[in-house]
Amino acid sequence: ILFPQQSGLYEYKIYGALADCPPELCADVYMDLDFRKQWDQYVKELYEKTYDGEKIIYWEVKYPFPLSNRDYVYIRECRVLDVDGRKIWVVLAQSVSVPQCPEKPGIIRVQSYKQSLAIESDGKTGSKVYMYYFDNPGGMLPSWLVNWAAKSGVPAFLKDMQNACRNYSKST
Repeated sequence: ILFPQQSGLYEYKIYGALADCPPELCADVYMDLDFRKQWDQYVKELYEKTYDGEKIIYWEVKYPFPLSNRDYVYIRECRVLDVDGRKIWVVLAQSVSVPQCPEKPGIIRVQSYKQSLAIESDGKTGSKVYMYYFDNPGGMLPSWLVNWAAKSGVPAFLKDMQNACRNYSKST
């Protein structure tokens, strides 16, 4: 059981396809924090630093007015697995507490965040993507925002990611 407490929060499981985006390119785009600042309109601040020998990511996400922005402090790892001859890119991320990244006034720290991402070839020129995502955004979020995230935000993210893959070779 990942989260034994009954939080009443949603856990998202996303299955998608990114046509014309090979899995290696998708993984590169997903892992490139500097490039993400260019294509993800919700990024306010995003960087990776090493604390006590461990790479830590800090990410501040813009929320719509009048809600407070949220920030995340987490570790992330990407590996390429060979599963019966299939190459699968796996990205795991989880929130951590790091004293060098204290909470900032006016921004709500997301204490509980977990993500698993798997990307593999669709057998053509694109990728099949599976993502499991959970976070506890803290505070009181209006139901319209939660509904927007589930119905519009996630599909919009996949479309943005696909566009980012198309533009990635031009920017690197």
